Amino acid sequence: MSETLPEVPPPELRYRRGLRLGSAMRSLWDSRHLIFNLGFRELRVTYSQAVFGLAWSIVTPFVLMLVFSLFIQKVANVQTFGTPYPIFSYTGLLAWTFFSGGVASAGAVLVGNPLLNKVSAPREVFVLATIGTSGVNSLIATVILGIMFVIYQVMPKATSIWVPVLLLILVMFTVGVGLIFSAAIVYLRDLRFVLPLMLQVGLFATPVLYGLNKIPAEWRAIYVTLNPVAMVIDGLRLTVLVGVAPNFLYLGLSAASSLIVCVGGYALFKQLETGFADVS
Repeated sequence: MSETLPEVPPPELRYRRGLRLGSAMRSLWDSRHLIFNLGFRELRVTYSQAVFGLAWSIVTPFVLMLVFSLFIQKVANVQTFGTPYPIFSYTGLLAWTFFSGGVASAGAVLVGNPLLNKVSAPREVFVLATIGTSGVNSLIATVILGIMFVIYQVMPKATSIWVPVLLLILVMFTVGVGLIFSAAIVYLRDLRFVLPLMLQVGLFATPVLYGLNKIPAEWRAIYVTLNPVAMVIDGLRLTVLVGVAPNFLYLGLSAASSLIVCVGGYALFKQLETGFADVS
């Protein structure tokens, strides 16, 4: 006599997908060419019909810099360590626009993506490709910073050798946050409307138009741990414009926090990945 199967699985049985980091990373490495092709495709689609093409990537940070320089500087006593305020603010805007642009585009990349069920590859390639596109836009926008260096006769300091370390922290944090929101928005569509608001608030909660010194000293360690972008911006200003090494305590806290967010975001993404094709 055969046993009658229950209509629903017993409550003690739950599906758990183990994350095999080594296997996942090998699969991602094998798909590295696809990340490049997807990023190139996104750039081509975005700017192919634009008269000025990639030059539009300069507009957002440049306009914000003008607004901050004309209005914010007039009403706020911002300490710039002897650096002209346009350079001071634009340096922060470069880091912020990469982060905000990468997270915003990553949050929308999976929902309604026609390639999601057609491309045999880890789903995170779509997120990494769109974040890479944001990186290209930010790289192009650095041209304005170079021009301002010439106009204001400011030279990058020797301590600029710290820039790769700071950018690594920024990339890790951006990738982690981008993976979290890209996966979450597939299941919670309301986050599509919340995310832009969060990024707008984050612009003013992060020392972009002001310096890290505006944050009370007793809160700075917690602040940069929760918001590594703040430490990156402050570190870029100190190393490139002032000629001082970044605060090593804040650097360590931000690096650890970014690594945790990156690894945790990747683990969450892989856990939720199996339902993307059905839900998105």
